[in-house]
Amino acid sequence: MAAKALVNSLTRAQQDLLRETERDNLAQLDEDGLVELHTRVRRARDKHVGLYRREAASKVASVGGRGKAHAKNTRNRETAEVFEDALARVSRALAAAARASANALRAERLAMARAARPAAPASTGTRRPPAKRGTPSQRSRPAPDSPALRKRHASTKAMGARRQANRDAR
Repeated sequence: MAAKALVNSLTRAQQDLLRETERDNLAQLDEDGLVELHTRVRRARDKHVGLYRREAASKVASVGGRGKAHAKNTRNRETAEVFEDALARVSRALAAAARASANALRAERLAMARAARPAAPASTGTRRPPAKRGTPSQRSRPAPDSPALRKRHASTKAMGARRQANRDAR
């Protein structure tokens, strides 16, 4: 059955619900209205999906298999797909509205934070102390025969010995 013929065969309430999901009608709704419409469309979709599954499951025994029962239940399946498409339209519109309101809220909060922040303090004229001489590796390197260097060498050797012991134990 074609989608247009299927939509025309739906009840008036179902057709009205589908009309509410058209692009022009969605553009008129605010975020709360979209949430409410999303709930109603999801409920209708879930109803028809459940109906399709129940009827297909009940026909499996009498028809002789799931594949054969699938063909006997096309109207319920197509109705569920029509409502699935409508739900996708509403979901996209709701996501766009949520993004827009989040961006507006973020901009409002940033503006409030900028307004509440005091001006930058005036410069006192003091300068930072000069940087230490030498490269960073030269500054952090211990003296050649210092206790820190001996400890680092011992730690490295012990770590290697532990690694080797673990390999030997396997």
